[in-house]
Amino acid sequence: MDISSIPNIKHANSGNFFLLAGPCAIESEDMAMRIAEKVISITDKLEIPYVFKGSFKKANRSRVDSFTGIGDEKALEILKKVSTSFNVPTVTDIHEVADATKAANYVDVLQIPAFLVRQTDLVVAAAKTGKVVNLKKGQFMSAESMQHAVKKVLDSGNNNVLITDRGTMFGYQDMIVDFRGIPTMKQYATTVLDVTHSLQQPNQTSGVTGGRPDMIETIARAGIATGVDGLFIETHFDPSNAKSDGANMLHLDHLETLLSNLVAIRKTINAL
Repeated sequence: MDISSIPNIKHANSGNFFLLAGPCAIESEDMAMRIAEKVISITDKLEIPYVFKGSFKKANRSRVDSFTGIGDEKALEILKKVSTSFNVPTVTDIHEVADATKAANYVDVLQIPAFLVRQTDLVVAAAKTGKVVNLKKGQFMSAESMQHAVKKVLDSGNNNVLITDRGTMFGYQDMIVDFRGIPTMKQYATTVLDVTHSLQQPNQTSGVTGGRPDMIETIARAGIATGVDGLFIETHFDPSNAKSDGANMLHLDHLETLLSNLVAIRKTINAL
């Protein structure tokens, strides 16, 4: 798909990769607005097309006492406020069929979580809203198998579909990114690399997912070099105290340097 199909997206013709970035979960209005304002200032400066990301609820948790959200409607209203305040598109993930129409009233892109990407009813419900659909590649799936998930969206009459690679399970407690999958998935749809989730270390005995944020730039550079269309990065001004996925998030203070380096790599590749 042409990313200019995403409502209100800026810099679509800059030649840069596009970016989906924000906190893992919406924790408060102040937090969301603060992160959005900072990321937008950076992406405008670097002319990177940008979509603000935030989960309105977290359904996939290891423990019953893990943070799941501040309330569906409250979080969705915050996402809408980010969009209208900054004139920026937004993306959130959905977990049940009923979430599709509910979230579609507030955001521009509906994301199907990796563990749910084979759930036909969920994928079709998202597609039928007419919103852009971002399909996370299952940690248990090959790149080639994602063509079938894409086809479900297309067969539902929606041509606006993205694929996002978020790594593949490697043993019990680690993830790897097989960069051969990027050109493969680009045959099926515009392809994004989820840098931060690819560095998760799940299934820890504590029930809290670990991560390797020190490897964020390494994975992101490799993704750009491989020709990925977009990047997905979770970022927070205080990752150690984030309510979800803090162990693998990028500190907001490091985002501008990272993106500047990646833009330089992209320009070099475009010049080849």
